[in-house]
Amino acid sequence: MRQQVTRLTLLFVVLIGALIVARAFLVPETFGELGHFRATAIGETAGLEVKYAGRAACAECHVDVEETRAAGRHALVSCEACHGPGADHAEDPTAVQPEKPVGRDLCTLCHGYDPSRPTGFPQIDPTIHNPLQPCTACHEAHAPEPPVTPESCTGCHGQIARTKAVSHHALLACTTCHTVEEEHKLHPSASRPTKPADRSFCGRCHAPDAQPPADLIQQVPRVDFSTHGGHYVCWQCHYPHFPELR
Repeated sequence: MRQQVTRLTLLFVVLIGALIVARAFLVPETFGELGHFRATAIGETAGLEVKYAGRAACAECHVDVEETRAAGRHALVSCEACHGPGADHAEDPTAVQPEKPVGRDLCTLCHGYDPSRPTGFPQIDPTIHNPLQPCTACHEAHAPEPPVTPESCTGCHGQIARTKAVSHHALLACTTCHTVEEEHKLHPSASRPTKPADRSFCGRCHAPDAQPPADLIQQVPRVDFSTHGGHYVCWQCHYPHFPELR
């Protein structure tokens, strides 16, 4: 026991000594004078070349574009996020022209399919969505409304669609379980689809006496809802878009 205490004491002494040495030789002299950073960093940052002009500078000349952008779905996207640093252009508009994206790569940085993005965020699979066509052929870049109302839910709910496609619910249309108004396709936040509220909804297909679609009637598992699951609703144990047994 005494040897263990001695070893721990020596370890703490070495660690404290290392911290003192690091403080003396590795921490910048001005660290902590004005806060938890180097005080000289303020002057260094102020001396950097200004590359970005800011949205207000763009709006001074491009009034029509700013009005279109502010009213569209890209209202919160900075001009320079797509057109690059604009300080030189703002200083001399004729001599320096901002970048103008012409391909698909820039748009897919945000709108290419990525399962980590929140559900409902517009996403596309670049390999099958109008391949080789520039995005601006169909979408106004500053207010990118879809040229036609999307017919499929997969445009915004890609992760759910891919999950459902390999599940036992693959053949069910989304509208089998969700009532979706046309307004939802145009303004998703203003009109939300309905969701099943109780066990009886699942019972429409899975109860012993239910009548599911004729082409699926032999495949649908049947459940006695009077004894199965107790007071729990179905989706507390079964994920609706991939309702495998657990």
